[in-house]
Amino acid sequence: MPYAVEMLGITKVFPGIRANDNVTLRVEKGEVHALLGENGAGKSTLMSVLFGSYQPDSGIIKINGKVHKINSALESTALGIGMVHQHFKLVNNYTVTENIILGIEPRSKGFPLIVDSKNASERILKLSNKYGFNVNPNEKIENLTVCQQQKVEILKVLYRNADIIILDEPSAVLTPQEIDELMDIILRLKKEGKTILLITHKLKEIKAVADKCTILRRGKFIECVDVHKTSEDKLASLMVGRAVKFDVDKGASKPGKNVLSLKSISIKNDLGEEKVSDFTLDIREGEIVGIAGVDGNGQSELLQGMMGLLPISKGKMFLDGKDVTNATIRERIENGLGCVPEDRKKHGFVSEFSIAENFVIKDYYKNYSDRFSILNRSKAENLSEKLIRDFDIRCANGSSSLVGSMSGGNQQKVIIAREIVLEPKFLIFAQPTRGLDVGAIEGIRKKIISERDKGVAVLLISFELSEIMNLCDRIAVISHGRLTGILKAEDTNETEIGLLMAGKTKLNA
Repeated sequence: MPYAVEMLGITKVFPGIRANDNVTLRVEKGEVHALLGENGAGKSTLMSVLFGSYQPDSGIIKINGKVHKINSALESTALGIGMVHQHFKLVNNYTVTENIILGIEPRSKGFPLIVDSKNASERILKLSNKYGFNVNPNEKIENLTVCQQQKVEILKVLYRNADIIILDEPSAVLTPQEIDELMDIILRLKKEGKTILLITHKLKEIKAVADKCTILRRGKFIECVDVHKTSEDKLASLMVGRAVKFDVDKGASKPGKNVLSLKSISIKNDLGEEKVSDFTLDIREGEIVGIAGVDGNGQSELLQGMMGLLPISKGKMFLDGKDVTNATIRERIENGLGCVPEDRKKHGFVSEFSIAENFVIKDYYKNYSDRFSILNRSKAENLSEKLIRDFDIRCANGSSSLVGSMSGGNQQKVIIAREIVLEPKFLIFAQPTRGLDVGAIEGIRKKIISERDKGVAVLLISFELSEIMNLCDRIAVISHGRLTGILKAEDTNETEIGLLMAGKTKLNA
């Protein structure tokens, strides 16, 4: 039986970087085949070649045993290939149906200028019910959760009768509960006879659903393994090229004076709904405090309130002894606040700016401009080249590389490098390892511990409970915007934290 997909000797070169270097991939029909590699290893590029978004410089593609030159997404769709991109391709003010049929709008019989939305919606509803998606075809995208939007993207490829489905980092923006639901969906699609190509950094997901795994490293094919016969440790070492430590080495904390004090603060969202209520927390220099809670329980609003993106409606916030409750964002930064935000694309960097420009974006007016406020590019680029080396940031054109053109993991390294070099007194890490490979995760966790050991007060917001428990000295649990417990990490367990996340109250650390 021919392979569903064969990509033989694929090479794709961009200016300054060989994204794919003579890569071979073979995928059998009806299997879940994972693509594993570090950020920037060439996984998404290879799948974009298969989907027709890029043309290979050399190599051939076979679909079901036949050679095809795929010049566009339309041609790949005609071959039964669908792709769910990491960053969704949806129009927010369109309905689910309008998004799914966009570009292939069915026409009413006898009225070729009229779109037959009714029959399309009925077919989409049947598909949604068949796979247990619970998606309303008439709902606007802007009203859907991230998980529901992802289901719309999957419905889009199913509506187009795709038999080969590419999922590019599908769990990068999902909560643990939503990830479990996604894994069930993948297994259901496999049972239907679909061939799934899964790009992910998460080894547990590969072990849960994949049959085979192809590993790429710096654009090159390393090995294709049988997942059921390969351990997570082995997968990690093949991906990174060395042994990876999953446990965090950290000594006991040596907390000093209070750096951050939140005194009974309340925060409302943009709609005027109170999302954080009567929240009190102190964080001392030389310690890491984690915020644990189910997504949507006020973490985002708490973060935005501390950053200055949302006003604190009640209570007070003190930073290094100074009242910053009503301070501007710049005043908070100048008083020692650093932040690695949860939405790096929205709040972390400017896509159209270079690495050097993004590195100095917070203090250009003080340290990188002359007396006429003209940016000293040479000085900014010197800093940039040093940080690129120190943080192992992989980019095509050095300090002049546009951050928007880089992989997610390298974008995250740019943000973390910038925040650390500013030497803040209080540093927030919000979902710092989301969507990153195990090698990058290991490095970032070491940086977080290093900042603590330098005397920085650190706040960690993460949906990964294992990350909270491994990194933090104390854990503050939030439920429905309220603080339900403050625990010493060494004296608690996942069961106790889970009960507090569900609303039980215990304040004892």
